Amino acid sequence: GEKGDRGERGLQGKFGRTGVAGSRGHPGPKGQKGSVGAPGERCKSHYAAFSVGRKKPLHSNDYYQTLIFDTEFVNLYGHFNMFTGKFYCYVPGIYYFSLHVHTWNQKETYLHIMRNAAEAVILYAQVGERSVMQSQSVLLELHERDEVWVRLYKGERENAVFSDEYDTYVTFSGHLVK
Repeated sequence: GEKGDRGERGLQGKFGRTGVAGSRGHPGPKGQKGSVGAPGERCKSHYAAFSVGRKKPLHSNDYYQTLIFDTEFVNLYGHFNMFTGKFYCYVPGIYYFSLHVHTWNQKETYLHIMRNAAEAVILYAQVGERSVMQSQSVLLELHERDEVWVRLYKGERENAVFSDEYDTYVTFSGHLVK
């Protein structure tokens, strides 16, 4: 007989097994260049550094005395206060500090590098026949508002730091490492 009319579509059957993956096709043509993105933020670099000196000698009369400096070599952003003798931390991080002092003949030299109200390190020279250059350095982790300064301590003997008006024999420096 003659071919009949097409019947209604039946229900979908079960999915068959997954076949083997075919080989990778050829790469397509290169696309068009994309649009320019929004500008990023500027790289923020933070700096902090100071180097100060003292040309005046000092004999400690009190048991504790802040060492005040009279010569400014570098004082980036004014973080070191020449009137108080203290470095004020505005950029938290790891700092390197160094203190160099010329001792006085027949006198003891006894100083601390202080962090806030606590001694961080000591610079000490016993009484001797000759004056010598002494130095001390330290890395300190500082938080915002920390203070770093140099303190003279008077023990049983007279504590003194040598200098004169022509040369700088005492220096205190610090800078942000990271």
